[in-house]
Amino acid sequence: MKIWKHFKTITYHKWLVLKGCFKVGLYRQGLTHDLSKYSPSEFLVGAKYFQGDRSPNNAEREEKGYSSAWLHHKGRNKHHYEYWIDYSTRDIKGGLQPVPMPDKYIAEMMMDRIAACKVYLGDKYTDSSPLSYYLGGKSVPLMHESTKVKLELLLQMLAQKGEKETFSYIKKEFLK
Repeated sequence: MKIWKHFKTITYHKWLVLKGCFKVGLYRQGLTHDLSKYSPSEFLVGAKYFQGDRSPNNAEREEKGYSSAWLHHKGRNKHHYEYWIDYSTRDIKGGLQPVPMPDKYIAEMMMDRIAACKVYLGDKYTDSSPLSYYLGGKSVPLMHESTKVKLELLLQMLAQKGEKETFSYIKKEFLK
């Protein structure tokens, strides 16, 4: 197990999200972001599957066919769109349906994506990295259309205008 390396990685990620959240006025979310990653059910799995250049959840998923750490994490952290999926009782077909995310969690999700790219890409990070990662996903996410539109707007803005202008927009317009 790579306990120390995993601890440093998640703590650095958390620090980057905190800085981003503080810049857009999300102080409480910055302080509480990803605290569940330090719980035994997430931390020990993360240390076991740590690789340093990608999420350990992907390695666990490849070995087991699912990630127990991710299932624990997404159910406790509102900045993941997967948290906002429920069963529909209104749709004739029923089944899983995405729910719109509140804007403050979309903004935190944006900071999370930026931080993850910075951690895993290091010097190769650019402001277009989070958009590239999002567009390179293996499947279309089960995300509410309004959430998707807002997230994509912020990712495009970051890629085109940079962090300073995007964070200013998030703070002064998006979250108002």
